[in-house]
Amino acid sequence: MSEIITAEKMVAGGDCIGSLNGKKVFIPFAIPGEKLEVEITNEQRDYCNCRIIKIIEPSEHRVMPFCPLYTTCGGCNMQHIDSAYQRELRSQILQDAFTHEGIEIPEIEVIYGQDKGYRSRFQFHNGGLMGKKSNDIVQLDMCPCATEEINHYLKEVPFEDRPEGRVHVFGARHISNIPEGYDKLVIAENVEPERHEKKFSRHQQKTAPGGRKLKKQKQIRARYEGTTVNEATTCQVELLGKTLTFDVQGFFQSNLEVLEKAIPLVTGGLEGKNVLDMYSGCGTFSVFLSDRFEKVTMVEHNKSAIVYAEQNMVGTRHESYGLSGEVWTKYHAENVIKAGGEFDAVVIDPPRSGMEKEVCQWLQKSGIPHIRSVSCDIATHARDAKFLIRSGYRLEKLYLLDFYPQTGHIESLAVFEK
Repeated sequence: MSEIITAEKMVAGGDCIGSLNGKKVFIPFAIPGEKLEVEITNEQRDYCNCRIIKIIEPSEHRVMPFCPLYTTCGGCNMQHIDSAYQRELRSQILQDAFTHEGIEIPEIEVIYGQDKGYRSRFQFHNGGLMGKKSNDIVQLDMCPCATEEINHYLKEVPFEDRPEGRVHVFGARHISNIPEGYDKLVIAENVEPERHEKKFSRHQQKTAPGGRKLKKQKQIRARYEGTTVNEATTCQVELLGKTLTFDVQGFFQSNLEVLEKAIPLVTGGLEGKNVLDMYSGCGTFSVFLSDRFEKVTMVEHNKSAIVYAEQNMVGTRHESYGLSGEVWTKYHAENVIKAGGEFDAVVIDPPRSGMEKEVCQWLQKSGIPHIRSVSCDIATHARDAKFLIRSGYRLEKLYLLDFYPQTGHIESLAVFEK
């Protein structure tokens, strides 16, 4: 049985909501303001899910999706909306998240790049992509959102010849450890990793805390024991004149154009003696912070990522901790400050779950004057921002980092001052 409904606002994730018989209804692939004929597909006590049968009154922003696999592939969910209006909707969703926490926000600035051909990082499953809300494998020989390098791979390697299992692929013109004339592509198949000591010996940290020189034969510190690196899955990219090394099986941003626009916003305007890069990953922000501060302290629970961060920070004065933020703030922060002085700024880029409670509480008490907070989850970002503001910080700027056009995924940058 079908129902007539009007799509109201778009919510986090990219679905619109409407009301039917006193219940909230989630409507995929709708646009605010559209009048729709829908069929209820799943009914819960407080809400329903539905699918569109017919668009009775389409939005002026509705366009024809450019990918033949749209709605089948599990990737994009906003291709039916013109790109400019997509950015407006994502900005509104970001604003709503902060407003929900009682935060008065400045005007949101949107940082964006190409709407297609931007994505350099993929996870393929048995040679294809996962279906939307299913375990079905979607076969493809091109993706309009992928970089040329990824699409060259999809075109040249038949589906049946691609590696089985979950395979990470990174392809971009920015890759520098592959010579010109070769495919700028790194494929992470199931290869045995080397012990990190073998690789790391060629990239020893050149300075220790306090500026003390390390001897070449010095072994890597015990806190990195048990970590591994794969030569076969190591990738180097050139970004804004810096070389960054990472493992394609770990995390690295997939929209390098927007990343190059975001880095100056995260690191620019900061300088001083000491800076903390919390949840530093492979040191993407640290390598740029090292030009502005005498010493960079990196904290990252993924010890394999910290090994790459050490490579990326060779020649700079820095210190790294392969620990969770909770452990670092509880057992190390006080000693680090006693030994080297207070932090002049913090850059923090937590996982989707947001800052650990102990990290957020430590920041509230820290008195550090400048905080740049990057997040891949607007709800936890707004939550953490609320606590910082309550402790005396001002939200000076808020950016939508539009890393994933055609999707409902939103990343953001908040600038806090005290």
